[in-house]
Amino acid sequence: MAHLRIDRVSVAFPLYHGESRSLKKTVLAAATGRLGEDRKHRLVVEAVRDVSFSLHSGERVGFVGANGAGKTTILRAMAGIYEPMAGSITIDGAITALLDQSQGMNFDLTGRENIRLRGLFSGLGAAQIRQLQIDVAAFAGLEQFLELPVRTYSSGMVVRLGFALATAIRPQILLMDEWILAGDAAFLDRARHRLETMVRGAEILVLSSHSTDIILQWCNRVIWMDDGEIRADGTPDEVLAAYLPPEQFAAAKLAADNSERLRHV
Repeated sequence: MAHLRIDRVSVAFPLYHGESRSLKKTVLAAATGRLGEDRKHRLVVEAVRDVSFSLHSGERVGFVGANGAGKTTILRAMAGIYEPMAGSITIDGAITALLDQSQGMNFDLTGRENIRLRGLFSGLGAAQIRQLQIDVAAFAGLEQFLELPVRTYSSGMVVRLGFALATAIRPQILLMDEWILAGDAAFLDRARHRLETMVRGAEILVLSSHSTDIILQWCNRVIWMDDGEIRADGTPDEVLAAYLPPEQFAAAKLAADNSERLRHV
């Protein structure tokens, strides 16, 4: 059974004052009280501070919060991209991260070649790779484009290919940033169905998004990040009702309910 535990994790980034961009970060960090010092006595921005939670099989967890709240940072720490300055991350299960729509793809290769490379990287045999190509092509709707270099694809086509590749070889823990929402409505509906099927098989989904409609439709737990810390952790209705203005929450809830009804018509 998949399991992931974050225990008092902090992630910080050093500031280098010679650049104007860093100076802006310094001013912003000072204004929000997120300046600190690391073990080497360097000035740092504390992107995530003393965060703890556990994720279990069957959970679909949505991270919400303003830009800079620490949502993407904590996902990248879970994916092993960022190393925590303090705390520990314990993972039991295979993890796949969809934090960049082009992640793991070579844009100079064709779509079919990228699928084959993913299959080889995952240790699949020839027959399994052929089946992987069929599955990815059918889900992404790119059959006629698979022989073209990925650099010729539109951004929406890259999203579909990246998502299909990441979910065709079933991960136990899937981390996703909100770039997936660049897909059209028909693709989002297929993506949600695919994710729900995956999670029903005792897997974990972690999604960071500003779209409350998607959070309400896809997730059964929500964590609200604020200034690098957890502000709230609970059911989508509980957390989003506290996070959003009342009228915005009511509108998001109505949109999610209408979408759910249409799915069953």
